Amino acid sequence: MNQYEVMYVIDPALEDGARVELINRFSDLVKKNGGEIDRVDEWGKRRLAYAINYKTEGYYVLMYIKAPSELPRELERNLQIADSVLRYLVVRYEGALPAKREPLKPYAPRENAEAAPAVEAPAAVEAPVAEIVDDERPVSEAE
Repeated sequence: MNQYEVMYVIDPALEDGARVELINRFSDLVKKNGGEIDRVDEWGKRRLAYAINYKTEGYYVLMYIKAPSELPRELERNLQIADSVLRYLVVRYEGALPAKREPLKPYAPRENAEAAPAVEAPAAVEAPVAEIVDDERPVSEAE
């Protein structure tokens, strides 16, 4: 059996119950066709790089499976006909299962901004100014 990584993006307007049912449907499809599910990571709502069907957000799901070589074609066929799936990608990979990715946390400023040591910029060093002396002409006050 080969190892595959399946990423699909679901319409974010889908209700929670319907979304869970859709994820379970694809998981059951893998099991019924002789595959094993290693892990299903739900990344949640993310901003899309570009609008798909006038939607700017999508619900990302990443699934790692072990399956026979015929299964990806059947899985892609089912992902393609599902109306709630905006995009999908099935990729074969070799090696150990990658570590689970933690969801991105929103940016929050540090609470103790005053307690943190401030990084000082190095002081500007003034170079000595070379004096230009012109011995041939007299210096007048008008210059």
